[in-house]
Amino acid sequence: MKILHTADWHVGKVLKGRSRVDEHRAVLRELADLAQAEDVDAVIVAGDLFDTSAPTPEAQSLVLPTLMRLREDGRDVVVLAGNHDNPHLFEVYRPVLGALGIHVVGAFRRPDQGGTLAFKARSGEDVRLAVLPFLSHRYVVRAAEVLTGGATDHNRDYAARVGGLIGALTAGFAAGTVNIVTTHGTLPSGTFGGGEREAQSIFSYYFEATAFPVSTQYAALGHLHRRQRIPGPCPIWYSGSPISVDFGEERNTPGALLVNVEPGRPAVVREAAVRSARAMATVRGTLGELEAMAGDLGDMWLRVVVAEKPRPGLAETVRQILPGALDVAVDERFRPTRATRAPQGSASRGPMDLFHDYLSATGRGDEQVEKLFHRLYDEVTG
Repeated sequence: MKILHTADWHVGKVLKGRSRVDEHRAVLRELADLAQAEDVDAVIVAGDLFDTSAPTPEAQSLVLPTLMRLREDGRDVVVLAGNHDNPHLFEVYRPVLGALGIHVVGAFRRPDQGGTLAFKARSGEDVRLAVLPFLSHRYVVRAAEVLTGGATDHNRDYAARVGGLIGALTAGFAAGTVNIVTTHGTLPSGTFGGGEREAQSIFSYYFEATAFPVSTQYAALGHLHRRQRIPGPCPIWYSGSPISVDFGEERNTPGALLVNVEPGRPAVVREAAVRSARAMATVRGTLGELEAMAGDLGDMWLRVVVAEKPRPGLAETVRQILPGALDVAVDERFRPTRATRAPQGSASRGPMDLFHDYLSATGRGDEQVEKLFHRLYDEVTG
């Protein structure tokens, strides 16, 4: 059977106040087109469909139709909650989307109550798919036990108990079935993509790759935004995000994974790039240099470091040259120095002279700013 493995959509994410709705719509459309073009038998969305636990109606109106489109042609679609998602909301979706043939798991479920799915793929194989959504440290390590032992003990407890849960969910794996695990979490050998929520990715949330039994043909992970394979007893992959979440992910290649798997054999994995996501880049230079490179930057989201002395309207000028500039900063070589203490006798000088001295001392000298200050001073003192 062939699987499309994707995760970390983060629908609803904004950048510096800029909406990404059009970008997300294009990315999700491309994923659905990929599922159809490759004629996959199943789709696994391994968490973080939304960027927040309270997704807007607009965000939901992008995600839910995408899931239904992925379900077209009888594909099995499996969706689990990530650390950004609201597990209770997913449990609300569960019966409705379940009626449409979409498997949704928001909270941990026992193997016989939806934690381990058993179905026959379109291609004919019997499938066992263990589903473990993101689990908070508090959920796994009970509050009463946190009162005893140290942080190291609690970290070990988290890893051990997640391993125990995976063990329970995979107990029904057999030699003649396609055996798959999907979860959302952090393996210690994984490389961070840059935009993960740090508080839920640190050591206290790690569990080991050895939690996956050798009978597993494929482990489909979400949470780390960089696409990568993790060493372990079976093929373990993070699909990465199909869209860069922030500028920490400039070097990531947005995409998904296409997985061919059959009983008794390790999965064969192929990477698929997503080309409709807008790239991110950090660029540096003078206004003239930025203008010269503008034609090569296309519609990228940009973080701009401008090599000019700070002055009023500089950021607006940069954005006129580079409309994709989200963050504009002055190169540290041109940043103003801290003003020194005023010399003795300055008390006898007027506010306008002192303001002029301040601008000069900090490298902010600007005739227009001084004129505005003079006018404001005259208005206030009347």
